[in-house]
Amino acid sequence: MKVLVVYCHPVPESFCAAVRDTALDAIAAKGCEARLVDLYAENFDPVMRDCERREYNDRAPTDPALAAHIEHLKWAEAIVFVYPTWWYGLPAMLKGWLDRVWATDVAFQLPKGPGPIRPLMTHVSKIAVITTCGAPRWWSHAVGHPGRKTILRGIRSLCGWRCRTLFLAHYLMDKSTPETRAAFLRKVRRKLEAF
Repeated sequence: MKVLVVYCHPVPESFCAAVRDTALDAIAAKGCEARLVDLYAENFDPVMRDCERREYNDRAPTDPALAAHIEHLKWAEAIVFVYPTWWYGLPAMLKGWLDRVWATDVAFQLPKGPGPIRPLMTHVSKIAVITTCGAPRWWSHAVGHPGRKTILRGIRSLCGWRCRTLFLAHYLMDKSTPETRAAFLRKVRRKLEAF
């Protein structure tokens, strides 16, 4: 299986980096092929400019900086998102990546008249989210887990009809210990290898 790992964290030595590395190891252990998109390392520009927005409904993005990202999406059969949950949602860089790359004639087609959009990511059969949250589990659920819903409901709706999902979160990250972090990394490895 071809797995795209989309990683978003600005600090190279963050716990999210350890999560990313564990995910990549688990993917390799299953004999799958992985590609890593590290948004901060490549200084991805998440800002959609006015000209890009004006053309958004008419055709796929024409910015050459997005070409490799679009090719990665077309290549992938599974996608693993690794990011910190900030203010209950996605980091702005990751949200901007979704805005700019999951675009018309890449991830979906708009209807010519009334009717639903047509998904174009039907080759993707699995999506996983692995995140860290400063909030406790109960509060994250109380506020609705917006980041989780964006990916596992919204993005998933553009993928294969029977696309499977996985969500893993290390809650209370700011109060975590070496033991809780090590336990979470073991869980990530175990769940991804089974997924």
